[in-house]
Amino acid sequence: MKITEIRCAGLRGATPEGGWSNELRPDDCIHTLVVVHTDEGLTGLGSAFTSDTLAKGALQILEPLYRGENALEPERVSEKLHQNTFWLGRGGSITHTISGIDIALWDLLGKRLGEPVWRLLGYERTYPKLPYASMLFGATPQATLEKGRAACRAGYRAAKFGWGPIGLGSAELDADHFMAAREGLGTDGILLIDIGTVWQDDVNKAALRLPALQACRATWLEEPFASGALNAYRVLAKHCGSVKLAAGEGSHTRYMAEHLIDYAGLGYVQIDAGRIGGLSVAKQVADYAHARSVAYVNHTFTSHLALSASLQPFAGLEQDVICEYPFELKALAVAITENHLLPDRDGYLHTPDAPGLGMRINRNGLQPFLVDVEIRVGDKVLYRPPKL
Repeated sequence: MKITEIRCAGLRGATPEGGWSNELRPDDCIHTLVVVHTDEGLTGLGSAFTSDTLAKGALQILEPLYRGENALEPERVSEKLHQNTFWLGRGGSITHTISGIDIALWDLLGKRLGEPVWRLLGYERTYPKLPYASMLFGATPQATLEKGRAACRAGYRAAKFGWGPIGLGSAELDADHFMAAREGLGTDGILLIDIGTVWQDDVNKAALRLPALQACRATWLEEPFASGALNAYRVLAKHCGSVKLAAGEGSHTRYMAEHLIDYAGLGYVQIDAGRIGGLSVAKQVADYAHARSVAYVNHTFTSHLALSASLQPFAGLEQDVICEYPFELKALAVAITENHLLPDRDGYLHTPDAPGLGMRINRNGLQPFLVDVEIRVGDKVLYRPPKL
């Protein structure tokens, strides 16, 4: 089965807030679908955590490398793309696009063989995951309290509060938010805190928040520093006590993730399959983390398609239980698939036991978010939106 074409389409119109000071707008594109077409008519669907503008350029560069390749060899084809883009910014938008291609190839292989991706990755069975409601801090401690209560009412036993005002003001204000999150979530809920790299490599600012994090019994402190600030992570880890460090979503290569595992003192490594190189690389990191007793956690908040992809690399790891779940979902996140991944009556999430990623695209639901335009210079068409 040969690859004949790879198409991409950015999703716009309901992009969720990201928590930055310059906030994402609904029409900003951070989620791009990637579809691999073959000479036998079978297609595979992937999800890349990047802008379609960047993905389109990457696909043009990659096209001579993937056209005519064997669509049933995701690891080899993806590695070929990685190796042959050394001079072209490997680790950035090209790697993000390859991530989408790799995911689509695994989806395609699973469909061809009638097997779920997790089994093709080597697992004999899957284990339920405990989803944490992933959300932003409120603008005020009272708003954070209400968000925690909403997650608790919805039945979530774990929640992550991130970004927003945290780390930008005083340590006292941050402590108020932390305690509000704990109160809203309840005594027994698993509380996770995400700083969003705001302190870059300032260990002192992070250390000032540790007493409050310990007092509210936070399970982890996520990304207090920039992805590559390994020494800052290592130093802070020595003083965290009961609070573990979590990081990894910004890893663009397997080696970045492995360096965090080996040198940053992490308790949890968080991997985005749509960034790091796809499922082929994410599974390598899951194996590496498992061998070193660091818990693997997925990173995703864009859609149920991306969620299914993110679960596959650690679906068969029994001890790695926590998984990110997009709680504050916008219409886009659920509309693009016919089926959805929902917690069961006990609050657990299950990786699909169906061919490929196990997700069915809803073309009618997808259509409103395919906001794409033809690009012309004079009478010349430089870009025409493809059909998925």
